[in-house]
Amino acid sequence: MLQKHWTLAPAVAACTAAAALALAPLAAAGGPAGCVDPYGTGCAAPPPPPPAPGYWAPPPPPVGYAPGYGVAGPGGAAGAIPGGPGGVAGPGGAAGAIPGGPGGVAGPAGAAGVIPGGPGGVAGPGGASGAIPGGPSGTAGPGGAAGCIPGVGCGSVPAP
Repeated sequence: MLQKHWTLAPAVAACTAAAALALAPLAAAGGPAGCVDPYGTGCAAPPPPPPAPGYWAPPPPPVGYAPGYGVAGPGGAAGAIPGGPGGVAGPGGAAGAIPGGPGGVAGPAGAAGVIPGGPGGVAGPGGASGAIPGGPSGTAGPGGAAGCIPGVGCGSVPAP
């Protein structure tokens, strides 16, 4: 039978002492008690120098601004990820695109979208149309529908 010849208390005490020694510099970094440090440098450090003569501070960003991503306001929103997708939206509709990838728009009059080198289509109150490059295409609306399949033929059906 295996017997335990050591206790846990000395190990806990050693770990506690090591942690206290390791964290002591972090606790003292804020300065003495009552220290007010508006610059985050510790009360022992001098404040940063004033700006150079003629320095102009830019105005604060507008409300709703997200650096590098977009803006939003009562008229809508616009945004983009640098080198990535972007879009706009407002009372009149929305549009978005991925560089080198799909893009589309939508609004009260309808919607349209396309994938570069791939299918695309439009739709609205008057009907819809779509096509696949080198493949089938078609349109449909209140007057009927029509479509073509390459190598097979085209057809149309009037509305009843």
